[in-house]
Amino acid sequence: MIYIYVGLAGAVGALARYGLGMMIDSIGPSAFPISTLLINLIGSFLLGWLTHMFLRTGKLSPQFVTIVGTGMIGSFTTFSTFSVETIRLLDESRIGLALLYVFLSITLGLGSSWLGYRVGVRRKGEVK
Repeated sequence: MIYIYVGLAGAVGALARYGLGMMIDSIGPSAFPISTLLINLIGSFLLGWLTHMFLRTGKLSPQFVTIVGTGMIGSFTTFSTFSVETIRLLDESRIGLALLYVFLSITLGLGSSWLGYRVGVRRKGEVK
């Protein structure tokens, strides 16, 4: 039964990703894939927060964390789009933009996840 819930949550995450991506892209065209970067940073923060607040504090079941983390957030973020956009930038000889995109995605993605985790720690009142 959990597979059905993960799939449904995945549909919610995919629709949220599509809608937010369309909103960001409507601001104006850009050679830099800003919508994917922002969506992945939001997802990294949320997963970092979710991991601490729910799984480690035992407030919700591991199954629910799987449904939200793997289903919804997993389909909200996307490594495959990041990869294709990086290759597209390289193919267009925009090497500087490609390197910047990879650097920002990795460093800010890890930073967002860490920040989400720390917000979860602070909210719980733990000191680490």
